[in-house]
Amino acid sequence: MNRRKFLIGTLGVGAVAVGGAAALKPTDHGAPHDDYFRTLNDELKRNGPMRPSVVIDLDRLDRNIAAVNAFTAASGKHYRIVEKSLPSLALMQYIAQRTNTKRLMSFHQPFLNHDAENMPDADILLGKPLPARSAQLFYENLKGDFDPKRQLQWLIDTPERLAQYLDVARGLGTKMRVNIELDVGLHRGGVKELPALGELLKTIAAHAEHLEFAGFMGYDPHIVAIPSIVASRETLLRRVLDHYQACVDFTRREYAALWHEGLTLNTAGSPSYPLHRDEKISNEVSIGTGMLKPTHYDIDTLQNHVPAVYIATPVLKATGPTELPGLDEKSAIISWWDPNQRETYFIYGGNWMAEYESPKGLQFYSSFGHSSNQEGINGSPATGLKVDDQVFFRPTVVEEVLLEFGDLLALRGGRIVERWPVYRN
Repeated sequence: MNRRKFLIGTLGVGAVAVGGAAALKPTDHGAPHDDYFRTLNDELKRNGPMRPSVVIDLDRLDRNIAAVNAFTAASGKHYRIVEKSLPSLALMQYIAQRTNTKRLMSFHQPFLNHDAENMPDADILLGKPLPARSAQLFYENLKGDFDPKRQLQWLIDTPERLAQYLDVARGLGTKMRVNIELDVGLHRGGVKELPALGELLKTIAAHAEHLEFAGFMGYDPHIVAIPSIVASRETLLRRVLDHYQACVDFTRREYAALWHEGLTLNTAGSPSYPLHRDEKISNEVSIGTGMLKPTHYDIDTLQNHVPAVYIATPVLKATGPTELPGLDEKSAIISWWDPNQRETYFIYGGNWMAEYESPKGLQFYSSFGHSSNQEGINGSPATGLKVDDQVFFRPTVVEEVLLEFGDLLALRGGRIVERWPVYRN
């Protein structure tokens, strides 16, 4: 009974000997909103929806866009927008305009249909191999002027999936462009050995009326994630590029008729894209989450990026010091012991994949339990929070979180300037 149960373990501090308690007593971590969040708080109280919302700081997003543009200029590579991390047509169009790209990576059949209908000039690469039935549904629901024979690349990982896609293409009487997923070290599927690549290319070459080779994709975030004690980044990147180059060389040598300069040679991801500046094998990188930089992307490779997304939600109730049901006034020992539990707030919603950002010193009301309706949080009086003030969280990730809150609130100079709908399944 998660949130309706409460833990009384926090009262264990009462058993600490008085003489040693002073050294263990928590210090006050609270602080009010700084100028940046005070401005956002005031704006959302005046013009916001007064419910949980995702806010996108366009000024900060522009800094991240500038970092990507600097990379593409230096590397000569193209940039492909990752839709799953930026699942709003208006948000993607904003980024596309400022990065001068029509390249998009899609991961979900309903979103793919939405992309094709609303971005009819897009060049779309699937970011994961979808079931053949999903491909069938895409064609059945396709609307508008988008031409899959020219503008869409299905991702293929195995001969079995390729055979299924060939059946779909035959049934529809169409040609499907296929991009081959390479396992460059992440080991999440894709081609690991050249004989397997040869089997795929042989099938494509034998069915030119229904299949067209479109290139390779080699996703490599593991380069940044693996501890250096296991392998250095230089070693991991070299392994990635060696396998990628071997697949390129094999194709050019054994299936020269399939090779041409217009192929998509996709690599990287938000964590690893800066490491690809100097290599000449790939011709494009995919970046999504790095444009908004949630907490899981606080990594050295993205040091030129800044956080550009927050969750904001109003305080519904301020009930004073921690007071546990059943213990009532006996709970006073908790707030006496810990100044960071001398104020209790219940917010609108909660239990998100996010971390407290502002005001400083807030903490989860662990004795009360999680709630997605009215999450309890504690803080010190130094936070200065009152009912209707906003609490700001920084998401840990964005690809799921952005879909949970309705319209994104786009801010410029601390003021709401746009409300951007997100995708629906």
